[in-house]
Amino acid sequence: MIKLFLSITFATALMGLVAYGQTSTSSTTTATGTSGATETATTTTESFGTVTDFTPGQTMVLKTEAGEPMRYKFGKTVTYTTADGRVIDASKIRKDSKVRVHYIKQGDDMVVNKVIVTERE
Repeated sequence: MIKLFLSITFATALMGLVAYGQTSTSSTTTATGTSGATETATTTTESFGTVTDFTPGQTMVLKTEAGEPMRYKFGKTVTYTTADGRVIDASKIRKDSKVRVHYIKQGDDMVVNKVIVTERE
């Protein structure tokens, strides 16, 4: 009985740690044409982290809670905003800025279409 209780306690604690360590979320949008035959699905993923390297219009590297740095490429059009939705220039993003990025997975690349600055250190 004690072993069962301890097993459940440790499993619950482990699940909490894994959930806390997640740094991204995903959403899928599906649109169906008027004829009902055409269906388009786009999956946008969101990731959080601290900027460690940034070249406007090209790449961004984020340090995430997962530990390993994540490298993102920029799409043709990228929107840069503050947490309250105000559009800003890419030059406002600095190393050590805390950001949230929206990206689409294309092959092995993570292509960013939106960067939200959540806080600066």
